[in-house]
Amino acid sequence: MADDDVVLRTDALHAGYLPGINILNGCTVEVGKGELVGIIGPNGAGKSTLLKAIFGQVNIRSGTVTLRGEDITGLGADKLVTKGVGFVPQTNNVFPSLTIQENLEMGVFQRPKLYDQRIDEVLGLFPEMKKRLKQRAGSLSGGERQMVAMSRALMMDPSVLLLDEPSAGLSPVRQDETFLNVARVNRAGVSVLIVEQNARRALQICHRGYVLDQGRDAYTGRGRELMNDPKVIELYLGTLAADQEAARAK
Repeated sequence: MADDDVVLRTDALHAGYLPGINILNGCTVEVGKGELVGIIGPNGAGKSTLLKAIFGQVNIRSGTVTLRGEDITGLGADKLVTKGVGFVPQTNNVFPSLTIQENLEMGVFQRPKLYDQRIDEVLGLFPEMKKRLKQRAGSLSGGERQMVAMSRALMMDPSVLLLDEPSAGLSPVRQDETFLNVARVNRAGVSVLIVEQNARRALQICHRGYVLDQGRDAYTGRGRELMNDPKVIELYLGTLAADQEAARAK
Protein backbone atom coordinates (compact mmCIF):
# COMPACT_ATOMS: atom_id res chain seq x y z
CA MET A 1 0.00 0.00 0.00
CA ALA A 2 1.35 3.43 -0.95
CA ASP A 3 2.33 5.62 2.02
CA ASP A 4 -0.17 8.31 0.98
CA ASP A 5 -3.00 5.78 1.28
CA VAL A 6 -2.07 4.63 4.80
CA VAL A 7 -3.97 6.23 7.68
CA LEU A 8 -2.65 4.07 10.53
CA ARG A 9 0.40 1.80 10.62
CA THR A 10 2.05 -0.22 13.35
CA ASP A 11 5.55 -1.37 12.49
CA ALA A 12 7.15 -4.33 14.34
CA LEU A 13 5.47 -3.52 17.66
CA HIS A 14 6.77 -5.22 20.79
CA ALA A 15 4.61 -4.38 23.79
CA GLY A 16 3.33 -5.81 27.05
CA TYR A 17 1.93 -5.14 30.49
CA LEU A 18 4.67 -6.58 32.73
CA PRO A 19 8.42 -5.88 32.62
CA GLY A 20 10.24 -8.33 30.41
CA ILE A 21 7.08 -10.04 29.13
CA ASN A 22 5.84 -9.09 25.68
CA ILE A 23 2.33 -9.79 24.40
CA LEU A 24 3.04 -8.27 21.00
CA ASN A 25 6.13 -9.67 19.31
CA GLY A 26 6.73 -7.71 16.14
CA CYS A 27 3.18 -6.89 15.06
CA THR A 28 2.81 -4.95 11.80
CA VAL A 29 -0.63 -3.76 10.66
CA GLU A 30 -1.83 -1.14 8.17
CA VAL A 31 -5.19 0.58 7.76
CA GLY A 32 -5.78 2.53 4.56
CA LYS A 33 -8.07 5.45 3.83
CA GLY A 34 -11.67 4.32 4.01
CA GLU A 35 -10.73 0.75 4.93
CA LEU A 36 -12.43 -1.56 7.40
CA VAL A 37 -9.73 -3.89 8.70
CA GLY A 38 -10.34 -6.83 11.04
CA ILE A 39 -8.02 -8.41 13.59
CA ILE A 40 -8.82 -12.02 14.45
CA GLY A 41 -6.98 -14.87 16.13
CA PRO A 42 -7.04 -17.23 19.11
CA ASN A 43 -7.49 -16.08 22.70
CA GLY A 44 -4.29 -14.60 24.05
CA ALA A 45 -2.94 -13.71 20.61
CA GLY A 46 -2.63 -10.03 21.51
CA LYS A 47 -5.61 -8.62 19.62
CA SER A 48 -6.91 -6.27 22.30
CA THR A 49 -3.36 -5.49 23.42
CA LEU A 50 -2.65 -4.21 19.92
CA LEU A 51 -5.46 -1.65 20.14
CA LYS A 52 -4.41 -0.62 23.65
CA ALA A 53 -0.82 -0.20 22.50
CA ILE A 54 -1.94 2.02 19.63
CA PHE A 55 -4.05 4.05 22.06
CA GLY A 56 -1.24 4.57 24.56
CA GLN A 57 -2.55 2.20 27.23
CA VAL A 58 0.19 -0.45 26.99
CA ASN A 59 3.93 0.12 27.17
CA ILE A 60 5.53 -0.13 23.70
CA ARG A 61 9.09 -1.45 24.06
CA SER A 62 10.06 -1.23 20.40
CA GLY A 63 8.46 -0.49 17.05
CA THR A 64 6.39 2.48 15.96
CA VAL A 65 2.81 3.65 15.47
CA THR A 66 2.18 6.28 12.80
CA LEU A 67 -0.98 8.23 11.94
CA ARG A 68 -0.97 9.72 8.44
CA GLY A 69 2.83 9.49 8.52
CA GLU A 70 3.24 11.16 11.93
CA ASP A 71 4.88 9.16 14.69
CA ILE A 72 2.37 8.84 17.56
CA THR A 73 4.12 6.02 19.42
CA GLY A 74 3.41 6.15 23.15
CA LEU A 75 1.29 9.32 23.12
CA GLY A 76 -1.39 9.58 25.78
CA ALA A 77 -5.05 8.99 24.99
CA ASP A 78 -5.94 12.69 25.34
CA LYS A 79 -3.43 13.69 22.67
CA LEU A 80 -4.37 10.79 20.40
CA VAL A 81 -8.04 11.79 20.43
CA THR A 82 -7.21 15.33 19.33
CA LYS A 83 -4.97 13.96 16.55
CA GLY A 84 -7.77 11.81 15.16
CA VAL A 85 -7.74 8.41 16.87
CA GLY A 86 -11.03 7.18 18.32
CA PHE A 87 -11.18 4.15 20.64
CA VAL A 88 -14.17 2.16 21.87
CA PRO A 89 -13.13 -0.36 24.57
CA GLN A 90 -14.96 -3.63 25.03
CA THR A 91 -16.42 -2.78 28.46
CA ASN A 92 -17.14 0.33 30.52
CA ASN A 93 -17.48 2.31 27.30
CA VAL A 94 -20.33 4.65 28.31
CA PHE A 95 -21.05 6.86 31.32
CA PRO A 96 -24.12 5.01 32.68
CA SER A 97 -25.32 7.83 34.96
CA LEU A 98 -25.31 10.35 32.09
CA THR A 99 -27.90 10.72 29.34
CA ILE A 100 -27.13 9.81 25.74
CA GLN A 101 -26.76 13.51 24.95
CA GLU A 102 -24.36 14.03 27.86
CA ASN A 103 -22.31 11.06 26.69
CA LEU A 104 -22.03 12.64 23.25
CA GLU A 105 -21.04 15.94 24.85
CA MET A 106 -18.28 14.10 26.70
CA GLY A 107 -16.99 12.97 23.32
CA VAL A 108 -16.01 16.56 22.53
CA PHE A 109 -14.93 17.46 26.06
CA GLN A 110 -11.60 18.76 24.73
CA ARG A 111 -13.28 20.80 21.97
CA PRO A 112 -16.85 21.55 23.04
CA LYS A 113 -17.49 23.86 20.08
CA LEU A 114 -17.39 20.78 17.84
CA TYR A 115 -20.67 19.53 19.33
CA ASP A 116 -22.94 21.64 17.15
CA GLN A 117 -20.83 20.87 14.07
CA ARG A 118 -20.84 17.10 14.58
CA ILE A 119 -24.12 16.16 16.26
CA ASP A 120 -26.31 16.08 13.13
CA GLU A 121 -23.84 13.93 11.20
CA VAL A 122 -23.42 11.46 14.07
CA LEU A 123 -27.16 11.19 14.69
CA GLY A 124 -27.57 10.72 10.96
CA LEU A 125 -25.57 7.51 11.32
CA PHE A 126 -27.65 6.40 14.32
CA PRO A 127 -31.08 8.00 13.80
CA GLU A 128 -32.71 5.80 16.46
CA MET A 129 -30.93 7.87 19.12
CA LYS A 130 -32.55 11.17 18.13
CA LYS A 131 -35.68 10.63 20.20
CA ARG A 132 -33.77 9.14 23.14
CA LEU A 133 -31.15 11.79 23.86
CA LYS A 134 -32.50 12.37 27.36
CA GLN A 135 -32.45 8.67 28.27
CA ARG A 136 -29.76 7.54 30.69
CA ALA A 137 -27.12 5.32 29.10
CA GLY A 138 -27.29 2.94 32.06
CA SER A 139 -30.81 1.93 31.06
CA LEU A 140 -29.78 0.82 27.56
CA SER A 141 -29.18 -2.70 26.29
CA GLY A 142 -25.66 -3.87 25.51
CA GLY A 143 -26.10 -3.27 21.79
CA GLU A 144 -27.52 0.20 22.38
CA ARG A 145 -24.58 1.05 24.64
CA GLN A 146 -22.20 0.05 21.86
CA MET A 147 -24.06 2.42 19.56
CA VAL A 148 -23.66 5.28 22.06
CA ALA A 149 -19.98 4.44 22.61
CA MET A 150 -19.28 4.50 18.88
CA SER A 151 -21.22 7.74 18.51
CA ARG A 152 -19.27 9.40 21.29
CA ALA A 153 -15.95 8.39 19.67
CA LEU A 154 -17.17 9.76 16.33
CA MET A 155 -17.97 13.17 17.78
CA MET A 156 -14.30 14.19 17.40
CA ASP A 157 -14.39 13.27 13.69
CA PRO A 158 -11.56 10.71 13.94
CA SER A 159 -9.36 9.61 11.05
CA VAL A 160 -9.45 6.06 12.38
CA LEU A 161 -11.77 4.29 14.82
CA LEU A 162 -10.46 1.43 17.00
CA LEU A 163 -13.14 -1.05 18.11
CA ASP A 164 -12.38 -3.72 20.71
CA GLU A 165 -14.77 -6.69 20.35
CA PRO A 166 -17.96 -4.64 19.91
CA SER A 167 -20.15 -7.77 19.61
CA ALA A 168 -18.91 -9.42 22.82
CA GLY A 169 -21.70 -10.51 25.15
CA LEU A 170 -24.51 -9.48 22.81
CA SER A 171 -27.40 -11.58 21.59
CA PRO A 172 -27.17 -12.83 17.98
CA VAL A 173 -29.65 -10.16 16.84
CA ARG A 174 -27.74 -7.39 18.61
CA GLN A 175 -24.48 -8.74 17.20
CA ASP A 176 -25.84 -8.43 13.67
CA GLU A 177 -27.02 -4.88 14.39
CA THR A 178 -23.59 -3.98 15.74
CA PHE A 179 -21.77 -5.27 12.66
CA LEU A 180 -24.20 -3.37 10.44
CA ASN A 181 -23.49 -0.22 12.45
CA VAL A 182 -19.74 -0.72 12.05
CA ALA A 183 -20.13 -1.11 8.30
CA ARG A 184 -22.32 2.01 8.17
CA VAL A 185 -19.69 4.07 10.00
CA ASN A 186 -17.05 2.84 7.57
CA ARG A 187 -19.20 3.69 4.54
CA ALA A 188 -19.43 7.23 5.91
CA GLY A 189 -15.68 7.52 5.30
CA VAL A 190 -14.18 6.54 8.65
CA SER A 191 -11.28 4.08 8.57
CA VAL A 192 -11.92 1.30 11.11
CA LEU A 193 -9.68 -1.22 12.86
CA ILE A 194 -11.83 -3.82 14.61
CA VAL A 195 -10.79 -6.65 16.93
CA GLU A 196 -13.31 -9.49 17.01
CA GLN A 197 -13.76 -12.98 18.43
CA ASN A 198 -16.67 -13.51 16.03
CA ALA A 199 -14.22 -14.05 13.20
CA ARG A 200 -16.68 -15.28 10.59
CA ARG A 201 -18.98 -12.28 10.91
CA ALA A 202 -16.12 -9.79 11.10
CA LEU A 203 -14.44 -11.09 7.96
CA GLN A 204 -17.74 -10.81 6.09
CA ILE A 205 -17.74 -7.02 6.45
CA CYS A 206 -13.99 -6.30 6.41
CA HIS A 207 -12.05 -5.23 3.36
CA ARG A 208 -8.92 -6.86 4.77
CA GLY A 209 -8.01 -8.90 7.78
CA TYR A 210 -5.03 -9.92 9.88
CA VAL A 211 -4.69 -13.13 11.85
CA LEU A 212 -2.65 -12.59 15.01
CA ASP A 213 -0.85 -15.51 16.64
CA GLN A 214 1.42 -15.15 19.66
CA GLY A 215 1.61 -11.42 19.14
CA ARG A 216 2.59 -11.54 15.46
CA ASP A 217 0.64 -10.96 12.27
CA ALA A 218 0.65 -14.55 10.99
CA TYR A 219 -1.63 -14.11 7.98
CA THR A 220 -3.17 -11.22 6.10
CA GLY A 221 -5.49 -10.93 3.13
CA ARG A 222 -8.86 -9.74 1.95
CA GLY A 223 -11.64 -10.51 4.40
CA ARG A 224 -13.48 -13.13 2.39
CA GLU A 225 -10.24 -14.68 1.15
CA LEU A 226 -9.18 -15.32 4.74
CA MET A 227 -12.62 -16.66 5.55
CA ASN A 228 -12.24 -19.29 2.83
CA ASP A 229 -8.53 -20.05 3.29
CA PRO A 230 -8.29 -23.73 4.38
CA LYS A 231 -5.20 -23.17 6.51
CA VAL A 232 -6.67 -20.17 8.31
CA ILE A 233 -9.90 -22.08 8.85
CA GLU A 234 -8.12 -25.12 10.23
CA LEU A 235 -5.78 -23.24 12.54
CA TYR A 236 -7.75 -20.22 13.69
CA LEU A 237 -11.40 -20.04 12.80
CA GLY A 238 -12.53 -23.10 14.70
CA THR A 239 -16.26 -23.54 14.25
CA LEU A 240 -16.11 -21.86 10.86
CA ALA A 241 -14.67 -25.08 9.42
CA ALA A 242 -17.66 -27.06 10.69
CA ASP A 243 -20.06 -24.39 9.45
CA GLN A 244 -18.61 -24.53 5.96
CA GLU A 245 -18.65 -28.35 5.89
CA ALA A 246 -22.33 -28.32 6.91
CA ALA A 247 -23.11 -25.74 4.20
CA ARG A 248 -21.37 -27.85 1.55
CA ALA A 249 -23.32 -30.94 2.66
CA LYS A 250 -26.66 -29.24 2.00
